[in-house]
Amino acid sequence: MAHTRISMYLPPNINPTQAAIAYGCRALPKLNEELQSEDLLTRQKALMALCDLMHDPEHVYVAISIGCLESLKALLKDTNHVVRIKATEVLYIMATHNVGREGFLEHGIIAALSFLLSDPLTACRENLHLVYKHLAQLPSGAQGIVSSGLIPSLVWKLQREEEKIQELLLDTLAACLLEDATEALASHAVPFLKEKLISANDNIRSKAACTLMAISIPLEGKKQVWRYDVIPILVHLLEDPVEEVQASAAGALMYATVTTAGKYAALDVEAINPLLKMLGLPSRKARLNAIKALTMLAEAPEGRKFLQVHVAAFRVLQVDTDQAVQRAAKVAIEVIEWKP
Repeated sequence: MAHTRISMYLPPNINPTQAAIAYGCRALPKLNEELQSEDLLTRQKALMALCDLMHDPEHVYVAISIGCLESLKALLKDTNHVVRIKATEVLYIMATHNVGREGFLEHGIIAALSFLLSDPLTACRENLHLVYKHLAQLPSGAQGIVSSGLIPSLVWKLQREEEKIQELLLDTLAACLLEDATEALASHAVPFLKEKLISANDNIRSKAACTLMAISIPLEGKKQVWRYDVIPILVHLLEDPVEEVQASAAGALMYATVTTAGKYAALDVEAINPLLKMLGLPSRKARLNAIKALTMLAEAPEGRKFLQVHVAAFRVLQVDTDQAVQRAAKVAIEVIEWKP
């Protein structure tokens, strides 16, 4: 005879750490209410559920419209470390969508997150910097970070964070400095970036060179790169075993050698030969940056004289598969063959 027996196990596909999600349009309003609950477990479960839902940009739009961002801003100051970690994780997932990034700019998320820059939890800080990295991909987001006065703090953190967070910081800074490098230059970012160029981490070397490229766009940046003796290190990186590092170093040299002082600093450490070797690399970025850096050096009489016997290498690039490389090679030949 059969007996009725209640199982001791949870039903399949049920996550006990996640809040039950209401049906249809009631789902997000209910979770927003639970985010404001005084019960710790309720807040934690609601955050877990939001982490899943925020992968859908339509849910992100609804969450912003019903005020979830204000609830999340309050949770960033929660004393419980799980709540802070999950709150920053929700914001990071939302930041992967354009609608989320635009919502952040409208609701002051940049400033709210800045209070966690010194949070003792690595996971919390990593999520924070992931948000900033995604925000900085939008020109308005990069400008928002600059306008918030965070650049000096980000530069300072570059010396103290773990390597995986340093990579995120460099990505954020590179994008922000394209908008305005003034505060970074005033915060001695160039000598800090110089140290990162000799890091054992390939990604950090490459990203530091990219950030130097951005900071070298204004004249003061070019002067500081020369003044802090960064150019010899960049020339050394032209022979780095990692092609991406080579390409980024050539890009930084491209800007740093616009000034006369930068040109002669590069010529003094024999930058031309490693740049010529890069013309044959498979990477389009590496070839293009190398051509442009050589064009800058050809503007100096000594550089032009040296490169005149290498014009054939540039003529080969005039039939390159990439049109930008073709145009850059044509300009380089014109500068090299120019006669007063």
